Amino acid sequence: MRLTSIASGSSGNCIYVGSENTHLLIDSGVSGKRIEQGLSSLSVSPEDLSGILVTHEHTDHIQGLGVMARRYHLPVYMTEKTGQCILETQNLGNLDPGLFQYITPEQEFKVGDLAVDAHAIWHDAADPVCYTVRDGDTKASIVTDLGDYSDELVDSLRDCSILFIEANHDQRMLEAGPYPYPLKQRIMGRYGHLSNDSCGTCIRELTGDRLQYVILGHLSKENNFPELAYETVRLSLGGGESSALEHIQLQVAYRDRVSPVAVAR
Repeated sequence: MRLTSIASGSSGNCIYVGSENTHLLIDSGVSGKRIEQGLSSLSVSPEDLSGILVTHEHTDHIQGLGVMARRYHLPVYMTEKTGQCILETQNLGNLDPGLFQYITPEQEFKVGDLAVDAHAIWHDAADPVCYTVRDGDTKASIVTDLGDYSDELVDSLRDCSILFIEANHDQRMLEAGPYPYPLKQRIMGRYGHLSNDSCGTCIRELTGDRLQYVILGHLSKENNFPELAYETVRLSLGGGESSALEHIQLQVAYRDRVSPVAVAR
């Protein structure tokens, strides 16, 4: 299984995950052209895609959805509430509701040879989810846009080989920064975004023999730095060679270009 970020951040999000035979996008929050270019760098044709999994309806996750779905007639998987919000979004153009495949959190479904689980998360959207994708015994989890996490969510992420997880902001930068107070409260609240510290705490609960890659994503441009997110999580996991990082490749997803590919077997 391969996973990489085509784009990750508050300005747009699109993740590729696939096996030899099945290729998926998690969200399509950048232009269709950027998505096509990103796929090309992975030697994947858009015509090879088996579908798009949508986490929620915010613009930075669906900006390119209309173009990709129309141009390549791709099935789009999401919860029904999310689908209704997308149909009401004005700037996506005409979308064929016949392409929509409504899913139910905590109920596994198949796309090609991949098994997919959606898990409910806390975020200020209609019915947001994160996704876990399995190829046989290999498991990748993509979890962003959440202000908090539950024991049940952590359990659903256990034994993954690749973990793509939000490290949105440094709390001190956010508190001291220029955002208006209500926006700061939203971001730090339960229905906002995961901080670097909370991200590190969550990852610490998931370290084990299977975990090979941890990719930090959805970093705020205004309230974080890649180096700061990386170092905060590294220290949370113990820091040294004898720490939980000994067998884990820790990286930060790029905001505006394709990130290094994680390959797990």
